[in-house]
Amino acid sequence: MKTNFENIGGSYSQQGDYLLPTLTLPDENQRQISVWAMRHRRYLKSSHRVLYYNLLTSGKLYNYLADVELQAENLFEQTIKSLAEQEQVTEKLKAENMMLWVQKMNNIRNRATEIVNKQVIYK
Repeated sequence: MKTNFENIGGSYSQQGDYLLPTLTLPDENQRQISVWAMRHRRYLKSSHRVLYYNLLTSGKLYNYLADVELQAENLFEQTIKSLAEQEQVTEKLKAENMMLWVQKMNNIRNRATEIVNKQVIYK
């Protein structure tokens, strides 16, 4: 009679007197993750432990985080672009008054970060 582990494609190896499951993680495409995915990972680990450990033990955590990274980065870039257009922060302003341009862009980046955190990272 097969065990549940064997029914889903698992196998055992003999280690002395014991049969131990042969555990390997599936090969995953190495997609890039950075700050957004790491923030979301910390959030999952502290606030949604069951989901975090389910993704981790099933080998799907990295792909899940890579998807979150892509979604967050796209939203961040789109938000910066639209806010800069709305507030008329242009290359012309950059050439005329560099300090004002830097102040406005820092403000826009901070607001975009808050939007991404609220809509993607900490939801």
